[in-house]
Amino acid sequence: MRWYTPFEQNGFPSRVFIFFREKWANEWTFSTGKRYYPKHRPMKNLIFSLLFIPSFAMTQLPDRFESELILLEVKSGKQVAILREERHFEAPNWSRDGSFLLINSEGLLEKVAVSGEKLGQVPTGFATECNNDHGYSFDGKTLIISHNDASVGTGANSRIFALPAGGGTPRLVTERWPSYWHGISPDGQHLIYCAFREDNWDVYRIGINGGPETRLTDSPGLDDGPEYSYDGQWIYFNSHRTGRMHLYRMGPDGSGQEQLTFDEFDNWFAHPSPDGKYVAYIAYLTDQKGQHPFGQDVKIRLMNVKTRKVRDLTPVVYGGQGSLNVPSWSPDGKYIAFVRYHKL
Repeated sequence: MRWYTPFEQNGFPSRVFIFFREKWANEWTFSTGKRYYPKHRPMKNLIFSLLFIPSFAMTQLPDRFESELILLEVKSGKQVAILREERHFEAPNWSRDGSFLLINSEGLLEKVAVSGEKLGQVPTGFATECNNDHGYSFDGKTLIISHNDASVGTGANSRIFALPAGGGTPRLVTERWPSYWHGISPDGQHLIYCAFREDNWDVYRIGINGGPETRLTDSPGLDDGPEYSYDGQWIYFNSHRTGRMHLYRMGPDGSGQEQLTFDEFDNWFAHPSPDGKYVAYIAYLTDQKGQHPFGQDVKIRLMNVKTRKVRDLTPVVYGGQGSLNVPSWSPDGKYIAFVRYHKL
């Protein structure tokens, strides 16, 4: 069994997880809200591992499940499954030329053709603990990753790196940690991300070559999932500032923050369409208390940003964390990629 318990800090969930498992052998499995991977370490009776992570869960993962990569046609709602396997993969990005999807699994990044053919791993050098916050620049030349960097310690150690789209040696962008990437400006000059600073999770901006970071939000509670619109005029994000998780947008300098959703769902990760007319996002059917757990009843929804009308793109599916975390529109705006899970 794998159990996760959030603690409270300053009146809101701090995203501190405690993991424990009693086992008399020397093999144990470890899972976070950001990614899932096995570790092998000596242990005696009980292991406690504390992590600060930006998308946390209070859930029990099934011992066996399958991950299914879906191409969702936005106009018709038709779903095409291109890959289904008994392992954990998550967070698909569409390549900028539309020919393949990028997913993460076990700390590594993999390419999957739109036909479902597995194209192999993307070489990321020393970064072999990549979590599920990754994606490409608008020109398709740069890959941005969030890597759990053991060189700065254990626990909340995610830092953001950039490397050539085809793979290579990652270059550090964010000196401070934890930092989890979610968006890049259309001109490729700035990254936006969720980071834990000053006892709060907020949205920050930094230059593509690093340097000082700029805080864009400062509301109590979790602000997460920032993503630029394709014209660079807006940053969409989700926030728990009202006590429920809703979608927001703001100017690229953090000004003019406005709430977009007001319904009974918990709404996460707004992904603007290439034409700027819509945002796709994942909605939990019930209040998750500021959490983003795996293995819940969710659905993919679409909002018209002008009229604010919303429609369902999918029926209820088994998913959540890992299903729709990062930019996942096809370049032509006709499809959205997401991951659905199946308990066995």
